[in-house]
Amino acid sequence: MRSYPIEKVRNIGIMAHIDAGKTTTTERILFYTGMTYKMGEVDDGTAVMDWMVQEQERGITITSAATTSAWRDHRINIIDTPGHVDFTAEVERSLRVLDGAIAILCGVGGVEPQSETVWRQADKYRVPRIVFINKMDRIGADPERAVLQLRTRVAAKPLPIQIPLGREDGFRGVIDLIERKAYDWGQDILGTDYVVREVAAENREDVEKKRQDMIEMLSETDDGLMQKYLDGVEVSAPELRNAVRRATLALEVVPVLYGASFRNKGVHPLLDAIVDYLPSPADIRPVTGHHPRTLAEETRPASDEAPFSGLVFKIVNDPFLGNLAYFRVYSGKAKVGQVVYNSAKGEEEKLSRLLEMHANKRKEIKEVYAGDIAAMGSTKAISTGDTLCLKSHPIVLESIRFPEPVIAATIEPKSKADHPKLATALAKLTREDPTLKVTQDPMTGQTLLRGMGELHLEIVMDRMEREFGVRANLGKPQVAYKETIQTAAEGEGKYLREAGGKGFYGHCVLHLEPLGRGRGFEFVDRTRGGVIPREFIADVENGVREAMEGGIVAGYPVTDLRAALVGGSYREVDSTPVAYKIAGTLAFREAARKAGPVILEPVMDLEIVTPDDYLGNIVGDINARRGKIEGMEMRSGSRVIKIHVPLAGMFGYATTLRTLTQGRGVFAMEFSQYDRTPAGVQEEIVARIEGRTPFRASA
Repeated sequence: MRSYPIEKVRNIGIMAHIDAGKTTTTERILFYTGMTYKMGEVDDGTAVMDWMVQEQERGITITSAATTSAWRDHRINIIDTPGHVDFTAEVERSLRVLDGAIAILCGVGGVEPQSETVWRQADKYRVPRIVFINKMDRIGADPERAVLQLRTRVAAKPLPIQIPLGREDGFRGVIDLIERKAYDWGQDILGTDYVVREVAAENREDVEKKRQDMIEMLSETDDGLMQKYLDGVEVSAPELRNAVRRATLALEVVPVLYGASFRNKGVHPLLDAIVDYLPSPADIRPVTGHHPRTLAEETRPASDEAPFSGLVFKIVNDPFLGNLAYFRVYSGKAKVGQVVYNSAKGEEEKLSRLLEMHANKRKEIKEVYAGDIAAMGSTKAISTGDTLCLKSHPIVLESIRFPEPVIAATIEPKSKADHPKLATALAKLTREDPTLKVTQDPMTGQTLLRGMGELHLEIVMDRMEREFGVRANLGKPQVAYKETIQTAAEGEGKYLREAGGKGFYGHCVLHLEPLGRGRGFEFVDRTRGGVIPREFIADVENGVREAMEGGIVAGYPVTDLRAALVGGSYREVDSTPVAYKIAGTLAFREAARKAGPVILEPVMDLEIVTPDDYLGNIVGDINARRGKIEGMEMRSGSRVIKIHVPLAGMFGYATTLRTLTQGRGVFAMEFSQYDRTPAGVQEEIVARIEGRTPFRASA
């Protein structure tokens, strides 16, 4: 039996740049909704949502944590996501399964680099969101600039529905424009005691002006409201709330609220806004997928009566329960003991245990319903992005795409005894984290660990020692280069070998053509059948993929190209799968060498905030690192520099910047795209590879 009707369920994520106050805000939500009896603090390492030892020590969120709370007879399922760029995959997988989001901005920093990244991720999944401008009590808080940046930096349509009541040291609360009421916390430390009163006389004129601006903006999305606005008719608070909700769900506006979570101000109206303006599962369009065999489109409405379907978005290794799979139920219901079908793997799974998660704590439940986020005990067969459904009504939902790792480092155990344990630990960690990859260097045979950044690999090494008891050495992090082609070319591969009575014969012709950045690899058969039997086509593709892993220029994986099978031949007796796989490899290598192969390097978006005095030193240093300055602006008395720079020159940059600015400069960096390396740099990389450099990066 449901605890809450589906219309009263909210699945939300909290997303922002690092240190904007995501976890602090979540802790206040848990406290005010009665889920915790004491507010946890990030700085003290007592935050409920930052339960990993590494999170508590560093004061940052590393893994997304799920929990549940209740407000105004509504159930709110919350996922607190990391803000550090190295853990952007946690945001990606969370937004894939959420219905709404709270984007938290720092009142001083405004829209910062990682804020832009998570905003783009939310746009991709069409997630309705509200903005909470936090840290209004900080010196330099400028909410108007933050609202302007929402328009200019992420092309949003911000709709302020509050006015801050004071700012910096004088911040006391907010004035609600819809209700025309002031929420005043005064000097109350806990934030539980606040006064809701009429707007003071000195604020009334400003409130009426801002309220009219709000109605004017809303009237662009609502014809009924437009008529009332033009006729000068008073619009009631319930009408306005309904209009804000409709426009928010349609992604036409983004309501903006203000607060200071650390000082416990503004969280109660934020909870009201979650209930009033963010969608329930029933408000979201029915989820679509395809039939695993016929590939016909399938749809599942958010209803308990529809056939069961859910998406696995996270795998966690629990020290007591083994593997747990977090999943979102999109339709139907399922109970403990029921057998569900993993349509991505074609295997059945028994729901031996269902859990409602509260960060790292859990509560056993008997049944899950449409809209729920829960965890189940999982087998080794389940992985992130798998669809769970009924075998009688199969569906494959759209999976989750994760960014490719951009750095790599050699890893080796400190002793022989750690060898088998290292392999086991890496297998478990890579299953949890799709952006963590383990490969072998084809030149040296060393094991390579690939990740999203230096902090990412550092956390992995720390977890291996603490959780799995594995001691290992990590080599110096290097760039994960890739290779691609510049022009179209054709290549032929023929493999012929006599072996006694029966020979091995495979022959194919491939046409290679470049694709746009980030497009990956495509294989198409243009022979229209007959030239090569259909059963050998997949073997040719496997040969191409294997050759791509070995690279063309310097041994780095090849990407962003299309390989088309355009010709070939076969022999009735001698043709074999292995021969066509080898032929595919030979044809690819011949064509790729003709197609102008080049090395690609990861390029980062870098934002530096520094006092003006150090600008010259920083610009000179950035030029030496092959960086390109994209723009500059002033923010709160400091210079903000936006830069495009190759990752290769950015290892250990934190120390350099501290030295250049006497510790006063800060920076944020995130992956932008892969770009071609200059000819001189490519020659250096190839020369280093041919010299058998021990710590060669590989992707």
